Amino acid sequence: MPSTIGPDGTVPLWLNGEQVQTSKSFEVISPSTGKALYKSAAASVDDANVAVAAAKAAFSAWSQTKPSARRDILLKAADLLIERKERLWQLANSEVASTEGYFAFDFADTLEAVRSTAGLIATAQNGQLPAMGEPGRSAMVIREPYGVIVAIAPWNCPCILLTRSFLAPLAMGNTVVVKGPEKAPGCLNALMQLFHDAGLPAGVLNSIVHRPQDGAEITPVLISHPAVRKINFTGSTAVGSIVAGLAGKALKPVLMELGGKAPAIVCEDADLQNAAVQCAVGAFLFSGQICMATERVIVNSKVADKFRDVLAGTIDAIFPDQNGLVLVDKAPVQKNSALVQDALSKGAKAIYGDPSDQQELATAMRPIVVEGVKDGMDLYYTESFGPTVSLMIVDSDEEAIKIANDTDYGLASAVFTENLQRGLRIARQIETGAVHINSMSVHDEPSLPHGGAKKSGFGRFNGEEGLKEWVRLKTITWKD
Repeated sequence: MPSTIGPDGTVPLWLNGEQVQTSKSFEVISPSTGKALYKSAAASVDDANVAVAAAKAAFSAWSQTKPSARRDILLKAADLLIERKERLWQLANSEVASTEGYFAFDFADTLEAVRSTAGLIATAQNGQLPAMGEPGRSAMVIREPYGVIVAIAPWNCPCILLTRSFLAPLAMGNTVVVKGPEKAPGCLNALMQLFHDAGLPAGVLNSIVHRPQDGAEITPVLISHPAVRKINFTGSTAVGSIVAGLAGKALKPVLMELGGKAPAIVCEDADLQNAAVQCAVGAFLFSGQICMATERVIVNSKVADKFRDVLAGTIDAIFPDQNGLVLVDKAPVQKNSALVQDALSKGAKAIYGDPSDQQELATAMRPIVVEGVKDGMDLYYTESFGPTVSLMIVDSDEEAIKIANDTDYGLASAVFTENLQRGLRIARQIETGAVHINSMSVHDEPSLPHGGAKKSGFGRFNGEEGLKEWVRLKTITWKD
């Protein structure tokens, strides 16, 4: 695989089919060592405008390509993903401290998403010939691409979340400008190169990365640009609210997948060993830096004592490293420590982990389970996005459902019970975009619509629903 780093040790932008260096740059820091890996080109407002202009110029020809041609490019990209897996792993591991197991999930999801999307292209743009009420008049309803799409993607699952941001829009005939994360520019550039090597024409897919301090200037320029027709954003609810506001001001539609506070309800008839494994992995996989991560484990009081013991033993077995789980930088460690200390000061109790423990590596933190978290504690409502989970004890399914829904978020959830009818009844009452019975809240599959309720966003990625997000309906009528 060609290097994603320029001859001067700087990761470039990708504009109009070419890798481009800029006058400004910033260092990319490894969270595992705290040392600089290399530099990344830093986009300016002018670079953002160049990216949009390139996408606009490429749209006419790309939107008229046959679905089979787009399919073949995606299938070639899937082959290249397999060839370049090792390089992508090296980048994900060094840039965001992805673990082997987490990268395996990230990569497999990406590969299947590309293949699945390729298989759906041919029929996803099918239109309709509706019956008309007026004699002598006929009609058709067609689906056509929007035009230029701005995709804003995060760092925390770099292969799938970066690829997902542009995959469906491209498949449906749009052109894309990706505004990537400053923490994973190498991953982004590797994917840009891969899809261009698969056959994407110049200008169809462009990418920029900027310094953190430049986001407030560049993001509004991208969203308000007259050529941009729709936006997708994956990230925090706080930033998503800003993006949605900018899009609303410009009267542009936006697809958003935002934060979460995923509950996992453990009923008294649950397989406690399975529930413990799923809750532990759901809470602490990739250090809890996943929007679907389990943040509330809600356990029936009849099995609470036993579950505590099983959960502690399970965490020890799955996450034995006493050096802690590595997070992307120091800020989430400080945030999680503050959330735990606030809860403890108000009567909660740490039943697993040492809240006072400080790892030698400033970006590392051991898993912590806090019991007795209640309304009035910051941890009750705030998304921790780290290795901290609350254990809550209830006496009934109704109480469990009430606590599960007592949040502004609504992305994912889990229910553990040996009674499927009970599980389905509970699932229908939980206000989330997905509910997983007897498996963890962290789940993504290209064939399943993915998105949230409430402040976890709107619109859907994945599958046919995800493809249809990127075409608009046009009605055409005529006299016979």
